[in-house]
Amino acid sequence: MALLTPLLSGFIAAAIGIIPPGLINMTAAKINLKEGKKNALWFVIGAVLVIFFQVSVAVLFARVIDNRPDVVTLLREVGFVIFSILTIYFLFIAKEPQTKKKSKIKKSSKKSRFFLGMLLSGLNFFPIPYYVVVSVTLASYHLFVFENNIIFTFVIGSVLGSFAALYSYIAFFGRIEKKTDYLMRNMNTIIGSITGLVALATLFNILNYYFR
Repeated sequence: MALLTPLLSGFIAAAIGIIPPGLINMTAAKINLKEGKKNALWFVIGAVLVIFFQVSVAVLFARVIDNRPDVVTLLREVGFVIFSILTIYFLFIAKEPQTKKKSKIKKSSKKSRFFLGMLLSGLNFFPIPYYVVVSVTLASYHLFVFENNIIFTFVIGSVLGSFAALYSYIAFFGRIEKKTDYLMRNMNTIIGSITGLVALATLFNILNYYFR
């Protein structure tokens, strides 16, 4: 049971981070539609391999700063400012995204799709700060401990969650494509609402730290 909690925590955190439509999952879905499941799976494997290293780096960094309450508080304050700015931007400033017309994807080899997955995943820096915040937050609620076996289990859970979330796009994209278009049209509101909730939760933690 001791290892089940970090495994499930990593799995759930990864699923939450990847389920919203984005470049990586939408690319995986399009490759599946145009080139077949095998090429799409190679793309996913390449992306997940990079995610493995990103989560590992993030949690190790989180272990360093977890023993520094002042650094953790500073990160929370910076995070609050960033999420507040993002909320204002997405809810009041950003233009509504337009759904793109279907475009043809040229068939490529499995190797090229594998490296494309690695490239797109490597260009996405969001997982590192995301997993830093997740692991530090879990640790603050005593749901996570910065021990090697716990960290490794959490990373494996994150990899499995990432793969499951991406595979769901491959398997079910055809059925949810119309709903995905709806999500894309309302993506600014969705993202703004999420960042707003995160900003409020972060503000609560900051106030709790200073006035407890």
